[in-house]
Amino acid sequence: MPIDISVAAPAYNEADNIAAAVTEWREYLERHPAVGAWEIVVCDDGSADGTGRILRELQAGCPQLTVVTFERNRGAGAAIAAAIAATRLEWVVLLDSDGQFPIANLDRFLDRIAAGGTLALSGARIRKADSLAYRWGSAASGAVSNRLHGTRYRDFNSIFKVVHGPLFRALPLESAGMNCSTEITARVAELGHTWVELPIEHRERGGGSRGWRFWRGARDRALFVGYLGLRHWLLRRGVLRAPEVREPSGRPLQEAR
Repeated sequence: MPIDISVAAPAYNEADNIAAAVTEWREYLERHPAVGAWEIVVCDDGSADGTGRILRELQAGCPQLTVVTFERNRGAGAAIAAAIAATRLEWVVLLDSDGQFPIANLDRFLDRIAAGGTLALSGARIRKADSLAYRWGSAASGAVSNRLHGTRYRDFNSIFKVVHGPLFRALPLESAGMNCSTEITARVAELGHTWVELPIEHRERGGGSRGWRFWRGARDRALFVGYLGLRHWLLRRGVLRAPEVREPSGRPLQEAR
């Protein structure tokens, strides 16, 4: 049975990459025999280059492309949340617009979805194409996140996620910056779901530069990981109550496993 897929992605000053990324996604979704209905939702996070113009040009030739536009830059987390919220189909694939995550990675995820029994899948990068400093930072924050949450995920911070649409759209995301992928992993775990991790290819950026500074990003990630760990501890002690999210039918998603 074909699987209906929404691609959700943030974009900030990605004029060098966005046309190639959207074209790659579109061609994959059009041609894959396991994909039924599909759409692409990109949130332009107040880009100052030609990203918005390029997206509008692509949209003219692709009615399945939806563009959400922020008038000012609000951060990757806000753009990710807005793109996810604008999706409509049964499964949502979270990607980035810089070309680092080939959508062909989705092949094995579609097979796993067809097998049933899971609502949340995440890509574990086999070999990260980042610089040594970024790889070290990701490994350190991932190890701490695993320790705080009692999990053993290989790639806690991976942005490549495939999540059941009703669950993804119901997540109460707070991150404003580049830590949204870490928050998504933690939030789904808070609801009692276990992520299915599958290996994926990771490649270098297609062009342009990162939208955040390394040391500021490292500081913010450390603070945010600590916040998520504290939240998880308070939930376990009953000081906080996990939000109840439901399917459109009204069935609690915590039970939909």
